[in-house]
Amino acid sequence: MSPTGLVGYQGQGSGICRVEPRIAGGADHMSVTAQFQPPEFGEPGRTEPVETPTGERWDPIILKSGEDTLTVTNFSAELPGASEVRDRTKLVRVGQSNPYCALPEDAWHALSRAVVHPPALTAQLQHQPGAGGSSLIEEHVGGATLRSANGRIWLTEAFPLVQPRIGQDPHAESDPEIEGELTGPDAAQAMLVYRFRDRTHLRNYLRQTIIATRNANKQYDESILTRRITRAIVAHIARLEFSDGSEPAYVVVVRDGITRVVSAWGALCGEQATPEKIADRAVEVLLAEKSARRGVNRPLTQRMGLGRQGELDKLRASFIAGLDGGTPSEEAIRIGQTAVLPAQIAVGLQVHPGSGLPAGEVFDDAVRSILSSIHVEFGMWDSAAQNAEIGSRALKRTMLDGVSDPTGVAVSDVYRLAVGQYPPQQTPAVFADDTLPGTPLWRAVCLVHYLTRKPVFGVMKKHVKAIAGKQRLHTNTYAEILAPIVDHPWRLAKKQTLRQARNAWGNGGVLTKEVMESDWQPRPCSDFTTLIEPAQSGDIDARLTLAVAGGIALITDKLLTRNVGSAVGTTVPFRADVEDVIAGLARRDNRAGLLLLAHAANRFDADRVAVNSFTDKQLIKEGQPDGDRYTLVDIDPGAADGIARDGAGAPRHLDEYTVVRLSDAARAAREEGEREPEDDEPKSPLDQMTDQRRRLLGTLTDAQDALAQLMQLSRNPEVAGAHPLGSYREWEKVSKLAVKVQATIYSNEPEVAEEPDPDNTGHEEDAV
Repeated sequence: MSPTGLVGYQGQGSGICRVEPRIAGGADHMSVTAQFQPPEFGEPGRTEPVETPTGERWDPIILKSGEDTLTVTNFSAELPGASEVRDRTKLVRVGQSNPYCALPEDAWHALSRAVVHPPALTAQLQHQPGAGGSSLIEEHVGGATLRSANGRIWLTEAFPLVQPRIGQDPHAESDPEIEGELTGPDAAQAMLVYRFRDRTHLRNYLRQTIIATRNANKQYDESILTRRITRAIVAHIARLEFSDGSEPAYVVVVRDGITRVVSAWGALCGEQATPEKIADRAVEVLLAEKSARRGVNRPLTQRMGLGRQGELDKLRASFIAGLDGGTPSEEAIRIGQTAVLPAQIAVGLQVHPGSGLPAGEVFDDAVRSILSSIHVEFGMWDSAAQNAEIGSRALKRTMLDGVSDPTGVAVSDVYRLAVGQYPPQQTPAVFADDTLPGTPLWRAVCLVHYLTRKPVFGVMKKHVKAIAGKQRLHTNTYAEILAPIVDHPWRLAKKQTLRQARNAWGNGGVLTKEVMESDWQPRPCSDFTTLIEPAQSGDIDARLTLAVAGGIALITDKLLTRNVGSAVGTTVPFRADVEDVIAGLARRDNRAGLLLLAHAANRFDADRVAVNSFTDKQLIKEGQPDGDRYTLVDIDPGAADGIARDGAGAPRHLDEYTVVRLSDAARAAREEGEREPEDDEPKSPLDQMTDQRRRLLGTLTDAQDALAQLMQLSRNPEVAGAHPLGSYREWEKVSKLAVKVQATIYSNEPEVAEEPDPDNTGHEEDAV
């Protein structure tokens, strides 16, 4: 909706009252029209005022903006008043006395201030002795029982901090450290500690989350203006701490429903507000602080609470002023429809014996389990968000399992390096090797190596399967989960190639059979070309270091992608999985391939993009000066430096065709020859069957890629309302064809001699 017009209920009677005040700062007019008409039985679609059993009137209002209209169905001319101190005090007292609840006193005070009507929450917190004496919601997850209460909280009290939907995206501000809170060795609280570097980090991170959420996800502004937020958000108490020693504060944080909360701020600010303006307004309110009077010592929690209360009072005053003429103003409607949020608030946690996790980790894991289940049934996270969530949770559980490492590397340090709590410069310290360069690429090499070692991989595999609900874990699935861990340092700088790179990881990435199964160690060096001779002489450490480092560089800079059938003959000489290409390049007898990997790794820059990553049109559109880009070079094994050069002596640019060709030159020549017109005898039926199977796989892969692109495009706000599969007739045609193909394939399943071990790692296409 645009803040240019609305139509509101005016009162009893058959006449229509129109008021057209001019909006300050604009030339548009806002029209306000009464919608109540005398009863006319049998008239369909009438919009008339409703009086609820509580006496509250819900007067239908139509917001107009040009030709667009939006009917507000449940606007109330009353906004809840400020809660009484005695009601908040009672809530704190009752919560502390409930044996099923687990929050410190300061947390209860923060919750009591956030709740719109404390007595309603207090009633749920009242504990009655005996079985069934609790009115709290109980959810049993992962060896614990999480207890929550339903209530309504103010928008001005809900902090949208960590957003799983965008956690895998490139961002400037790092996530805060998050840990559980204990009152004893095994007494876990239903809250978390969010540790930021300082108050500026908190402010910037909060703003970043709101802007990224607004840009990346659906916007529910119109839905909220029509009927408010109807599905409860999931929230809990958190203590904000700061590494610089600043005073901590207790707040209510949103764990599910961040998109709804951000949309509410968008609806409050108006359609013309940019994501940055929305974020600035929300941050201004959420971090408002009221200074204590001289001689009065108030904790930060109370000062911030009073600051937010002051901002809420301003909204309440604007709301009341907007009703002064009897006809609600647009600002009053926006405030009335957004100020209050339904919420399910965690207040208690019971850890069961044998949960398998330390008490301090159980609450966060329980909440994340609930969120994961929600976003399988309802609004699903995209695959990258799911992989980031699964990978970080699995690695954390691996850390908590106390996996031993013969080299003395602490899994806890690896976890912090993997999730971005440690910078790449900490890589030598984490892996206890001062000869390792502290660069983003070497961080990635060491993490891939560590997370594919059998002792660690075995535990990771167990946890990934448990979290994702999978019976088997295929190599390409594990590679896809590792992708958001590996690319953490360069997500922002290389965001243009991030999607293609993650698709390539989903096609196996650098997890070749040798990388997964061989007993090898990364070979530290400052120049990867120094590893070529040892690699050709049989040094597996040098050879697989080249495979992983060079492979990551090629994938990240889009010189090696998940190729599809339509690319064969143009972009690539033949179809192959990404991991097979890397395995081919890293063969001991493939000097050209090893040379290509070495130069790709040497030239990789985590802070810049490669010229080779873009088409000519994209380069023109980017318009960056040459100094902001670097080049991955083609190779010439006969040259002194191994670099292929043109007639002017300039290095030739590497392309994906060359990368794939050099992985298997014989196959490339053979397939290139097969595409040439020839007058030879026709192929045998067996050869033709092989060709047709390859064609079938390529066609189905192309179809899968097209479907993924359609689903991605359907989430673009510019095509709102357009179904990804077109009309019903178009969908029916595609559906019938897909079912027919599936039925034919399913009914012609080949016999297998032996059922594979369910715990074996393999490719999805190899799984039975």
